[in-house]
Amino acid sequence: MNGMVAALSRLPPFLRFGLVGGAGFFVNAAAFWIALNALHLGKDIAWFFAFVPAVTFTWWGNRTITFREHASTGLRDTLHEWARFVVTNGFGAIVNYLTYAVLIRWAPWPLNNPYLALACGVLAGMVFNFTLSKRLVFRSK
Repeated sequence: MNGMVAALSRLPPFLRFGLVGGAGFFVNAAAFWIALNALHLGKDIAWFFAFVPAVTFTWWGNRTITFREHASTGLRDTLHEWARFVVTNGFGAIVNYLTYAVLIRWAPWPLNNPYLALACGVLAGMVFNFTLSKRLVFRSK
């Protein structure tokens, strides 16, 4: 794992953020699938259900890979960092969700497919999330 983190650390931060987000998409999609198919939740509730594991995974990935040199230490500071990440990335989640909701309701096929709409929402929120994470969560100490 350390060799992979070291190799990734040579990439630009936005690209690392994107790679973590790409992996987070699979966590999001898996949780979304579980919410839709195993729990039989509606599409909107399934989106919110899937957000929690996805945002937690991407926080961990970004503190480990993207912003490792700015990650908090100690339990209390780490929990505060996670909370800041969830709140600040909530702004990107709003963009993400609005993109998703518009596509599933009003876009023609194939854009109204829930999984494709989910991917489009993730991409739309990424720029917001990177900027807010860099400036508000993983800032220089």
